[in-house]
This record gives sequence, C-alpha cells and structure tokens, in this order.
Amino acid sequence: MSVRIQIEVPATSANLGPGYDAFGLALGIFDTLTLTIHDELVDPSTCVKVTGESATTLPTDRSHLIMRVIGDVLRAEYPDAAADLGARLSLDCVNRIPHSRGLGSSAAAIVGAIALAGEIGAHAGGEKLSRQRVLELASDLEGHPDNAAPAVFGGLTIALPDPARSWQIPANTVAEVTVLVPDVRLDTDIARSLIPVSVEHAVAAENSARAALLMHGFVTDASVLLEATDDRLHQEFRRDAYPQSMALVDALRADGLPAVISGAGPTVLVLADSVPQTLVPAAVTFIQTSIDLGGYRVEKKNQASDSHDRR
Repeated sequence: MSVRIQIEVPATSANLGPGYDAFGLALGIFDTLTLTIHDELVDPSTCVKVTGESATTLPTDRSHLIMRVIGDVLRAEYPDAAADLGARLSLDCVNRIPHSRGLGSSAAAIVGAIALAGEIGAHAGGEKLSRQRVLELASDLEGHPDNAAPAVFGGLTIALPDPARSWQIPANTVAEVTVLVPDVRLDTDIARSLIPVSVEHAVAAENSARAALLMHGFVTDASVLLEATDDRLHQEFRRDAYPQSMALVDALRADGLPAVISGAGPTVLVLADSVPQTLVPAAVTFIQTSIDLGGYRVEKKNQASDSHDRR
C-alpha cells in the first residue's frame, strides 16, 4: 500500500530591516510538497513533478534540491530507511513562493525536505525528527537560521546559529503585511557579497538599538515601526543591486510606511495591510497576506484507505 505525505511550508521574510541574519517572519504564502512512497521502484529520471514557480526550469529527477536533501537526511539519520525506501519515492511540488526574490524559497524547500525525511523515517519505524532538529539541519544547509526558523515554527522569530536556536516573539501589533514582488531576481550570494566585512562601532550600536526597538514595535507599539525598521547594516550597501526596490522603499518610507527589503531582495516587505498603488511601479506584484503562526504542517495519508493523520 503506497503512502502519501503532504507538507505545506510558508514563505519567510528575513532581516525585517535591522535584524540582519537574525529576525524572520513567516508569511501566509505556501509551497505544497507531496511525497509518495510507492510499492514499486520509481523511474529516477522522472520522479519529480513541478507546477507553479520555475516549473519549466527545475529538474524533474533526483537532482532536484528537495529530493537531494531528502536522500542526504535519510542516509544520515535513517540509513535503513534510505536503503529500503529511497528508490521508491516520487515528489509533486506546487511552488507558490517566488524564487530568488528574498522570500525564503530555498529555506522552504530545505525545511520541507528535512521534515519529509523525518516522516519517511518515522514510517519506517524510526523516531520522527523534532522541529528543533529540523531547524538545526536546515540551518547547517542554509548557513544561517533566519529564514529556516519561521518556516519551522511560524510567526516572528529571533534565531541564533551554532547551534541553531530560535525564539518566537508575539507579533501583537501586526496582523497582515504587504509583499511587493518585482519581476527581476537576485542571487542571494551576490547580495551577501556586497556587504562590507566590518562597520563602524557607532553604526553597529545604532542598528542594535533599532533592532531592539523593532521588537517593541511588534509586541507593544506599532507607531515606532517606521523608525525601528531604518536599517544600517545591509540595505544601503546593496542599493546598486536592486535600485528600483530601494527607490520603492524610499518612496514608501517617505509616505510613513515601514518598508524594508525582504531578505536578500529584491522583494519589498511593508509592515502594513495596505499600500497606495500610486507609489508602486506597474511591474511589481502586490500580495497582501497574513503572518503564518504555525510553520510547516504535515498530512499523511494511506492511499488505499484514504484515511489521514493531520498534524
């Protein structure tokens, strides 16, 4: 009897202005990954189906990122399951998170893959991976936990590396946000390469104060969010990499809206549920969405009986 495991993983926005490589926010935009454990072997060259974002460019064999991570985690954490089930897996991806736009698409893929591997291991009689373990493995692969933490736990998170840990902060004052997605992409490695190795002490001190104020803004007083999101560590250094996005941030902030570059960009995140469309270029896609509070969620179904266990 074949088994289907479906997982939804949220998009995430990292940094939120001054919280570079530490703050993250889970958004109500989800990729859906459906893994099937078949009774028979699966053709490795066609084991992945992709619809939605990047459907025409992503691989459909076992070189697909999610399948590669599933295989690596199974071999490391569940070697018996890897040997028994690895060749009987197929994957169906419905991609809704924009790629290379600063919305955590790679973190969502990696978190989803690790969680799926944990479900496969549990199906084979092992112990399912805890969410903390999923975070640790995802942080190792991503290099930092800022996107992985909200994808795992949901909500507003503060994360630390080595070892990866995270804490959820109640986002009491912000229920919905606006995501402004341009039609251009930016490689994260390029964006990170533009940030200087060191900054002046005064700059670091001011940025730390604004990061602390940002937490106060989310928890208690939304009126400080504009001032709190005025980053000093990364956005200005990257301005030439996404000039249109920075011009949009400037225009929105001049209008009193707490706008920041989402992650490595070029998407713009506004901590408000509405934005004047007159300020936004025509080529930019508006997405108004809530903050996701649950992180990834899993549904497991035995296809023959059609019964399911939702967690």
